[in-house]
Amino acid sequence: MKIAAIETEWVSIPFHHGGPSSGFGATNWNKLDTLLVKVTTDDGIVGWGEAFGYNAIPATRMAVERMVAPLAIGRDAGSIPTLMLELQKSLHNFGRYGQTLFALSGLDIALWDIAAKAAGVPLHRLFGQATPADVPAYASLLRYGVPEVVRGHCAAAIEEGYRHIKLHERGVPSVAAAREGAGPDAAIMIDVNCPWTVQQSMEMARAFAPYDILWLEEPVWPPENFGGLAEVRRAGPLAIAAGENACTVWDFEKMLASGAVTYAQPSVTKVGGITEFRKVTALCEASNVLLAPHSPYFGPGFLATIHLLVGTDQPVERYYGNLEADLYGGMTRTKGGRLAVPSGPGIGPDPDPEVIRRYRVQA
Repeated sequence: MKIAAIETEWVSIPFHHGGPSSGFGATNWNKLDTLLVKVTTDDGIVGWGEAFGYNAIPATRMAVERMVAPLAIGRDAGSIPTLMLELQKSLHNFGRYGQTLFALSGLDIALWDIAAKAAGVPLHRLFGQATPADVPAYASLLRYGVPEVVRGHCAAAIEEGYRHIKLHERGVPSVAAAREGAGPDAAIMIDVNCPWTVQQSMEMARAFAPYDILWLEEPVWPPENFGGLAEVRRAGPLAIAAGENACTVWDFEKMLASGAVTYAQPSVTKVGGITEFRKVTALCEASNVLLAPHSPYFGPGFLATIHLLVGTDQPVERYYGNLEADLYGGMTRTKGGRLAVPSGPGIGPDPDPEVIRRYRVQA
């Protein structure tokens, strides 16, 4: 079974999140952009992957089409770990991480979709897991910056059945409001996206501690400052989480060796795909570090994350917002704070071609 074609589709779907129109380096952020990677084999099996993402899509798309596809077409679609290692070696001179690994992640996810379809089973069954009806999710809120808005969204998320809520706030008043809105029993996490020095991170961890925070995520700049993260973790009083900006198991080996985190957070669309994600999982198990993947997306990477968490107690990160259309007919939406586990062959149903057609970006 050979790789016959590799194509990309860029879709941009309007969404509503109840927050400001800008955030995370974007302006007028009212659409969620997804880069789909479509792989077709010579015997007609089609697999779908997702490569990170958002503002990085134009560069990532070029990496898929100009760097990865010419090397991968014609190769054995079933020898996934071997192929991915060879591609990493072939492409490292053009950028070891970033768009190179994002592009490889999209290809890898698509190949695992093909492997599970060829076997006639859902992806998690390939990894020896039984099929549950659903798995827990946590609500990943945007950064609102207004305590009253934070309080209202947290209360609404609890009403919808969520029991874990992640904030992206950086101020104590908003965190206090979140605890008020969520109530005493909900788990609250805070992702601040790498803004502070080590000393500032320690001070903010102490300031947040009275609100019973499960973890503080990526407090230190830059994200690869694992030694600094380890200092913050040792100082307490909060558990530390990080890893969404790490690529390959080699980054995670350095992170875990430094004692930087209680929770490791690989992102399947960034880290190198499912192949590399599973290496990180094994490393975490051997190192007694908890796995809490990063998954704020709504394409094949999101479904892949669900499969990769089957058999664990860790909830799946789900952006707290409503999309105008769903690539999977509602499969990415929660019910009672839980997500249905895809039970058909592959990582799930193929993306809806009508949704792709309606929201395709011609670029």
